[in-house]
Order: sequence, then C-alpha cells, then structure tokens
Amino acid sequence: MKVLVTGAAGFIGFHLSQRLLGRGDEVVGIDNLNDYYPVALKRARLAELTPESRFKFIEMDIADRKALPGLFEAESFDAVVNLAAQAGVRYSIENPWAYVDSNLVGFVNILECCRHFPVQHLVYASSSSVYGGNEKTPFSEEDKVDNPVSLYAATKKSNELMASCYCKLYGIKATGLRFFTVYGPWGRPDMSPMLFASAISEGRPIKVFNNGDMMRDFTYIDDIIEGVVRVLDKAPAMHEVYNIGCSNPVKLMDFISEIEGALGRPAEKIMLPMQPGDVYQTYADTTKLERDMGYKPSVTLHEGIGHFIEWYKSEKNPLR
Repeated sequence: MKVLVTGAAGFIGFHLSQRLLGRGDEVVGIDNLNDYYPVALKRARLAELTPESRFKFIEMDIADRKALPGLFEAESFDAVVNLAAQAGVRYSIENPWAYVDSNLVGFVNILECCRHFPVQHLVYASSSSVYGGNEKTPFSEEDKVDNPVSLYAATKKSNELMASCYCKLYGIKATGLRFFTVYGPWGRPDMSPMLFASAISEGRPIKVFNNGDMMRDFTYIDDIIEGVVRVLDKAPAMHEVYNIGCSNPVKLMDFISEIEGALGRPAEKIMLPMQPGDVYQTYADTTKLERDMGYKPSVTLHEGIGHFIEWYKSEKNPLR
C-alpha cells in the first residue's frame, strides 16, 4: 500500500511512518517543518526515516493549494493519513491565523485532493479537545461537542464536519480520530512530559496548572499507532469518528511523580491557576474502537514513562 502521511516529521506522523515502513508499505511524507517548536527535533525524526528506501520526504505545506494536487496526481496514493495541523491549545490564543491556515484551509485542500484523486481511505487527526468543558465522563463519541473552549478545538470539530460533508457529497471514505494526550519517545517539546523532564533534569521549577488538580488520559505512542493502523486498514462505509486513548485518566500529580521517579530527582513546583482554554479532565470511552477494531491499550503509565525517559536521556534526543 502507498500511503501519504502528512505531518510526517511530527511526533505521531514519525512513529506512524516507522510502523508502516516496518510492515512493508510505501510512505510519502510531507511536512512544512515550521518553527512552532525546534526544527532540529523534526529533522532528527526524519533522519531516522530517510534511510528507508520506501520512504520519500517532500517539504510541503498542506495549505499550498497549488502544490498539493500535483503531489496527488504524481503519486497515486492508496490511502492518506492527515496528521499535519497546528497543534496546541494555548498557542491558539496567541496565533489564531496559524490554525486557520493549517487546520481549516489545509484540511479542505486534503479533502479536495481526495475528491479529485480518489483514495481508498482518508484517516485524519481530530482531538479530545472537541469535548471542551463536558462534565459527563468518560467522553463518548455520542456526546454533544458544540461548546469548544479554544480555537484549536473549534478547528478540529470543523474538520469532522467538513469530512462528513465530503463523504456524503463525493463518496469519500474517511475516519476521524480524537487523540487523547499522547506521550512517548520523540514527543513534542511543548507538551508536559518534555517540559517536565527538561525542567527537572536541569533543576528548574515546573509549572503546575490548576494547582495540580487535573486529570489526563495519557496514552503511550505505541498504543496510539496500533490503533491508527487498525483504523487505516479498515475503511468505513462513509464517515466515522473514534476516540483513541487509554481510557484510564491519571492525576497530574501522579504523572509528575512517575517522571520524578524515572529521573531520580524531585521537581520544584510552581502552582498556578487554570490556563485559558484548558480543561480539568480528559477521559476517553474507547468502547467503539475496541468493538470495531479490537483496540485495547497495553502500555502502563510506569512502562511508558520509563521508555520516554530512557529516550530523553539518550543521544537520540537532539534537544538534550
């Protein structure tokens, strides 16, 4: 199978590309290599992929309406996994246009290309952020998601609506995945695992929001990739949306304790109020994904943090 992975230099895109190449697929990866976080990390991920003969990387922005159709026409993809997006809840408050360009304009470009150059299946990244301040837990795909608390969340809900529309109008087969707090080796430096590990290692204080009274459905990257591949291989009749998480929320303070234990040193903590656009809890109901795809996460938080810190301290981490 020939698969286009957008955002291939990103955290999830990199791991997915590795997995697809490992099972014999041909992967074309694109990424705009923006400087939202250090490009050195993105290039280091690509350096792990480029020796593979079945991997081709092209620096390209999905918001480029002229270049993207040419790529689809030249490559004749069997499937597309769209992971390219401007991520981050807090950054969406500072730089909204980045989210409009990538998450809205870019996604429409992907849909248009899948319309004019048909593929067997489009899988795209949504987010647990669409649940906003919903108080009912665990979060289910059947819940209403009409009250986002950040622009980032609003763009992801918009992606689901746009995909559903294109599926009905043009017969595209698409699946949206609502990712829940993904962590692991090669992770994003703007997310809590990397922020905490870096600060604790260097003896700097960590910022703990809502005075530590928060819960997150932390999901190890290998479990996420297993779910993505299972979904990719089973195209829906039209359009589907799935939660993909661990379904086992962890208290933020317990998460910090695991990192402290793996590093062998305590953290100095600065307790702060809740940030704008943030939510108290994420908790995935993964019943639907388990029923349809046999998905069941297997990596414990202790194991996952251990793997992450092992990589963090290794020479493969370009940000050490």
